[in-house]
Amino acid sequence: MDTEIEAQPSAAVVQANFRHFVGDILWFGLAMPATARFLSVYAIRLGAEPMLLGWLAALPAILALASSSLAAWWRRRYPDTVGAQLWPGVFYRFVFLLPALTPFFPAEWQPVWLVLAVSLPALPQGISSVMFLVLLREGMDSVKLTALMSRRSLIFNIAVALSTLAFGFWLEEVAFPFNYQSMYVVAFALSLVSAWHVQKVRILTVEEQPVTTPDQPVVSPWRSPAFQGVAVIVVIMHVSFYMLIPIIPLRLVDELGATEGFMSIFALAELGAAALVAALTNRIVGRIGSRPAIGLGLAGTGLAAIVLALTSNLYVTLPAAAISGGMWTLAAISLFNYFSECTPRESLTSYSTLYNQIVMLSVFVGPMLGSQLASMSLELTSVLMIGAVLRLIAGGLIPSNIRRGRMKRTAHPAPAAKGYE
Repeated sequence: MDTEIEAQPSAAVVQANFRHFVGDILWFGLAMPATARFLSVYAIRLGAEPMLLGWLAALPAILALASSSLAAWWRRRYPDTVGAQLWPGVFYRFVFLLPALTPFFPAEWQPVWLVLAVSLPALPQGISSVMFLVLLREGMDSVKLTALMSRRSLIFNIAVALSTLAFGFWLEEVAFPFNYQSMYVVAFALSLVSAWHVQKVRILTVEEQPVTTPDQPVVSPWRSPAFQGVAVIVVIMHVSFYMLIPIIPLRLVDELGATEGFMSIFALAELGAAALVAALTNRIVGRIGSRPAIGLGLAGTGLAAIVLALTSNLYVTLPAAAISGGMWTLAAISLFNYFSECTPRESLTSYSTLYNQIVMLSVFVGPMLGSQLASMSLELTSVLMIGAVLRLIAGGLIPSNIRRGRMKRTAHPAPAAKGYE
């Protein structure tokens, strides 16, 4: 697919790209709760055990990790990143449609199919995620990148919150399993509008925003002390956070009696706090720096996990959800900014590929670790406390003891948010 590269990008082109990047995350955010918020509840309703919930969260990450190594090869097949993003982006969005087929399988196979339904689209996701990170840098003036990422984070959280409430109401009021089937079909349609917005982005001029090529850089990212520090932070941050992802729904649904309606309220508390913190992150990082902000955010999620472990009142979990959502947003935005500071523009594809692979590997290890602990006859509260302690320790280590490299800063000094694609 040919996409025009602007010889002299005007303010109108930059602004149009800005709108399409925001439109992408708006529609993707409206679709996302179908998998991010309700898939684990669906699996629990079908009788999934803790280990299967771990695979539900972890297997897509390891498959995306494997396929992301093909990103450079895939990019060479297309004249620009927009064209390279098309088919991986579309096929990745089948993650919203395949779960709708679950009731057509025998009852004993339905939980297993859910794992496959979110794992198969992870293969194109690995390529799509890398291409999207590159496209963010190629399609936006660096002066406006911070404003774009802040706007995307705000819009994403608002869209997910609204959609979570709507889907939660639908799931409560409509008979099972048609309620889940129809939700996934609607989510798939919403996600295709997101893909359309991505395809409308136009690459900026070489002088204004260098177009990245997938060629091997002269120096490997692993030889950069700055990137080594980023890699260590990515691992300890994502492993300690994601190890509790399969545990929290079990705690809420099986032990505290949460329904789909309450899970919507729980998600709303998370997302409302996330939207608020996203709007404040620039100021926080400006005052204390990216690394301390990462540590503060991760430690805050540890405090939230302690509340979830100790309370026996379902509604006390709502403040914990707000703390977790806000603090994770602070950590995630600060981490992407820290990564961007040490990414040479001429090596965007290689650095973005490796960054995504480290994230995906950590997202695989974390849930498997948590589900393995839950399968060892440990109480869910004990697993939550273990995860909380790890988050607090990691949050204390990140600002101080991890090796710092001398960073080659890019043109945008303020923090940016994760692309969510």
